[in-house]
Amino acid sequence: MTFSRRDFVKTSVLGAVAAGVGGPRPLAAGTEQVAAAGSPKRPVIICAHNGRAYIEAAYDFLKGGGDTLDAALRVVKGPEDDPKDDSVGLGGLPNEEGVVELDACCMHGPTRRAGSVGAVRNIKNVSLVSKAVMEHTGHVMLVGEGAERFAVAMGFPRENLLTEHSRKVWLLWKESHSDRDWWGPGIADPNWHPPVELSKPQSELWQNRIEQLKQRAADLGIEAEFQLAAVRRVLFPPTGTIHCSALNEKGEISGVTTTSGLAFKLPGRCGDSPIIGAGCYTDQDVGSAGAAGKRTSKSRERTPSSRTCAAACLRRKPAWMRSSASCAISTRT
Repeated sequence: MTFSRRDFVKTSVLGAVAAGVGGPRPLAAGTEQVAAAGSPKRPVIICAHNGRAYIEAAYDFLKGGGDTLDAALRVVKGPEDDPKDDSVGLGGLPNEEGVVELDACCMHGPTRRAGSVGAVRNIKNVSLVSKAVMEHTGHVMLVGEGAERFAVAMGFPRENLLTEHSRKVWLLWKESHSDRDWWGPGIADPNWHPPVELSKPQSELWQNRIEQLKQRAADLGIEAEFQLAAVRRVLFPPTGTIHCSALNEKGEISGVTTTSGLAFKLPGRCGDSPIIGAGCYTDQDVGSAGAAGKRTSKSRERTPSSRTCAAACLRRKPAWMRSSASCAISTRT
């Protein structure tokens, strides 16, 4: 009888669990605790924190026999539809020209298929478009104008994704970045040079800049309670992303990742979120994981890829028991 390397690793993991090695680690604050590693509850859905409001309905769908990928898509579609969530979909923070561009990918464990789209404009639910690529084409990834035309052909409506709130934040960024080369040479470039020495302490300079930006945010009509958050988005452009993985009672797994990417990016820029094996990776025999963060903004500040995360999950405990990011989780019986 042949004995593959994967079978050997899986047997080792089960042996470690039976011996009580590696007890469950606590999840992010505010999440429910999961059962012991040897007896995970099923179904299970794990997602980023901005999917919390949509996870229970998706769980009921999954528990009722729904497909794992459809369940995960129901979670991420919520933030995509929410104009108040500026990290994905409608209301996402735009590129440097004020245009919202979205990326997404998905993997379906039972059929071992995947789909992906990148730099898509005017289409809100790009997570669903990535599934359409998987189901209706012989490709894995579509980008830019071609991806938008494909989405329209599949019945997705074109719409303006830039909300008034995100437009004001973009205007604040646009006005404040004119005194510096935002996408200029990095420290490794021979043309890079250190900033001119300044007479004032850095703390004082930062405080002055924050106060100036807050005042300008008020002039632009940004709500008082959100002015400081808007300033932070300008000074440290976010890389908002949501990933969701779902496991059903049969052990089938799927995952999906969707994002508006790095705020104020160059038009056409894609991070790692829509890349299969980076922003999302699902192996029916191993597990599912999604990874995003600094790597989506600067390649030199790397975070582990989803494929690496999934492999680590196999070595320690089932992938649906672990998440490398802050998450919401539902394991109700």
